[in-house]
Amino acid sequence: MADATSVLHVSPVIPVVTIEDPQHAVPVARALADGGVRIIELTLRTASALTSMKLIAEEVPEILVGAGTVLTPGQADAAVAAGAQFLVSPGVTPSLLDHLLTLGVPVLPGVATVGEVMGVLERGLTAMKFFPAGPAGGPDYLAAIGAPIPQVQFCPTGGVSLGSAPKYLALPNVACVGGSWLTPRGAIENGDWLQITTLAREAAGLGLNQG
Repeated sequence: MADATSVLHVSPVIPVVTIEDPQHAVPVARALADGGVRIIELTLRTASALTSMKLIAEEVPEILVGAGTVLTPGQADAAVAAGAQFLVSPGVTPSLLDHLLTLGVPVLPGVATVGEVMGVLERGLTAMKFFPAGPAGGPDYLAAIGAPIPQVQFCPTGGVSLGSAPKYLALPNVACVGGSWLTPRGAIENGDWLQITTLAREAAGLGLNQG
């Protein structure tokens, strides 16, 4: 249950979304779903994030809602209680991973080095977040990891754009990418849900070219 491989195949792009005002949560989720992206990673970077997560889980059941920026066991517990269906961390420590594996939901731990990949793999997980993807080495780095460790599937996040996403998605060990470009701050603040739907539709189209 903890392995998040199935989560990585929901969409070629997982939107990484930060919502300040919970009133925006449901419209954002619906706009993404309308564009064909039926997954959202809602970051725990705001005081109201759990409220937004609960609203999405209750009112937009057609979208898979997960919690991002999980840094502590307490945050993980609160996210699951609020309706999170998967958990994403920017990095992972042994104690945090121990706790995440007890929660009964898919877990996508963040890794940036070969040693970290091997450490998570030892715990039985083959789906991982590669973060921060751009600064950590980009597609070339992931291609190099894929040679000795082909069984791991990655979701690169951090510095990924609509323009760079195809380079990652062309790799056999990349199942999807994470990106914040689908939900621009201005579009959320101005209630421009059509813009978000349009960006989601473009992102969903990236999957048509995956091998």
